[in-house]
Amino acid sequence: MTICLKYGKIKYVCKKLPQKNDLLRRYKEEADMSLLQAILMGIIQGLTEFLPVSSSGHLAIIQNIFHIQTDGGLFFDVMLHLGTLVAIFVVYRKDILRMIVETVNMCGDIIYNLKSYIQNQRSYSALRYRKIVKNNYRKFVVLVLVSTIPTGIIGYIGKGMVEKASATLIVPGICLILTSILLVVSEKTPNGKKIPKDISYRSGFLIGAAQGCATLPGLSRSGTTIAACLMSGYDRRFAVRYSFIMSIPAILGAAVLEIKDLGSEAITGGIVLNGLIGAIVAGCVGYVCIKTMLTVVRKKKFMGFAIYCFAVGVIAIIANFLV
Repeated sequence: MTICLKYGKIKYVCKKLPQKNDLLRRYKEEADMSLLQAILMGIIQGLTEFLPVSSSGHLAIIQNIFHIQTDGGLFFDVMLHLGTLVAIFVVYRKDILRMIVETVNMCGDIIYNLKSYIQNQRSYSALRYRKIVKNNYRKFVVLVLVSTIPTGIIGYIGKGMVEKASATLIVPGICLILTSILLVVSEKTPNGKKIPKDISYRSGFLIGAAQGCATLPGLSRSGTTIAACLMSGYDRRFAVRYSFIMSIPAILGAAVLEIKDLGSEAITGGIVLNGLIGAIVAGCVGYVCIKTMLTVVRKKKFMGFAIYCFAVGVIAIIANFLV
C-alpha cells in the first residue's frame, strides 16, 4: 500500500543508477496494482455488504482455498466501512434525518417527563406526561435500538467462534447453504403489511438476534435480516429499509473498534489514497446494490441469489475435504 510514496521518493535516488527506468517502471506497476486492488476491494465490499451473498463467507473461502491475504489494513477497512455507510445515508437520507429529529425530540420529552415527575412528587401537582413513542419514526428509532442490543451481545460473545469458523471451509459452506434456504423461504413468503406501529419490541429483538447470528461466515447479514422480517409479516419495502438502517450501529461499532487500533499502523500517502478510492467505489457500488435489493424484495426475485449461494456452499464443503 506504500508503493505510491516509494515511487515518488526514489526519483531522485534513481537519477544516478543505470537501471533508473527499470526501477521506476517496476514501482509504478506496483503502485498501479495497489490502486487496482483498492478498486477491486471496494467493489467486493459494496456488492457483498448489501446483496444477500455473505461477504465474510466469500473472504473465508478465498483465504482458505487460494491462501490470498484479503486484509488491506485497519485504515483501509475503516474507509470501506465509511463508504458503505455513506451509501445507506444517501439512499435513506430522508428517513434517517427524520429519525435523528425524532430522537432529539424524544430526549426532550423524556427530560420534560422527568421534571414533571419530580415536580409532581414535591408539590403534589398533577402535571401530565408526554407520550414518548407517538409516531412511526419514533417507534422505528426504538426498534433499531432494541435490535442493536442482541446484535452487540452475540457479536461480542461469539467473536472467538467466528474467527475459528473463518479458518475453515466447512462452516462457510454450510452457512451459505442456510442462506440459500432462507432466500428461497423469503421468495415464497406471502406479502406482509406490518410497519413500525404494528411491530412488537420482542420482534425487533429477534431480528437483532438474527443479525448477530449473521456474523458467522456464510450467513448473509442482509439476507438473514430481510428473511426474518418477511417471515415476521413486515411490509416488504419496510423490511429492506429496516435491515439496512439497522446495520448502521453495527457498521459504526465495527469501525470504532478498528479506529482505536489505528495508532499501531503507519499511515502513508499511498494508504490514504487507496482508502479514499476504496471508500468511493464501495459507496457507489453499495448505492446500486441497495436499489437493486429494493427491486429484488418487492418482486420476489431471490432465486438467483439462492442458487448462487447454494452452489458456492457446496463447492466450499467439497473443497474442505480436498484442500
